[in-house]
Amino acid sequence: MSSFFKFYKASLQSHPKRTNALTTGFLFGLGDIVAQTQFPEPGASYDPMRTLRPFLYGAVLFSLVGDKWYRFLSTVRLGRLPQAHWANVLARVACDQLIFAPIGVPLYYTAMALMEGGSLEDVRIRLSEKWWSTLLANWIVWPAFQLCNFSLVPVQHRLLTVNVLSIFWNTYLSYSNSTASS
Repeated sequence: MSSFFKFYKASLQSHPKRTNALTTGFLFGLGDIVAQTQFPEPGASYDPMRTLRPFLYGAVLFSLVGDKWYRFLSTVRLGRLPQAHWANVLARVACDQLIFAPIGVPLYYTAMALMEGGSLEDVRIRLSEKWWSTLLANWIVWPAFQLCNFSLVPVQHRLLTVNVLSIFWNTYLSYSNSTASS
């Protein structure tokens, strides 16, 4: 396992955008694979195109947005307090949960609906069905995790750390998306 992390760290240093894109895409796709195999829809078989959509979302969109977001969050600072001060960590969590989460949740559902060939009306319906309940679930899962992430993990590894928990979160998102009526 340590050789994998050495390879990952070297890849992150030599090709940070590509490494983040592939890692994030892989983990979003893995979440969908888990959702399809562990929580299958009655009578449905595995759909590789369904897995491709979250992979593409993670690789093309979320990896770029997430990387920029975590770099921005690392600059959030209250006054002259040290970066690692608990108040700055809480400020980062608050920014993450009150700014990014309310935007990130609909970004996912919008991207999925459009990649599924849905219309803007389908996007509206999906968001009206899923946004609030998913945001509430987000607020149950992520704040405590992010407290640890922002206080213990170096900024260059925060997206990877989030991506590991995201396997479970992405499974939830994929399952939730598959149960949308639009």
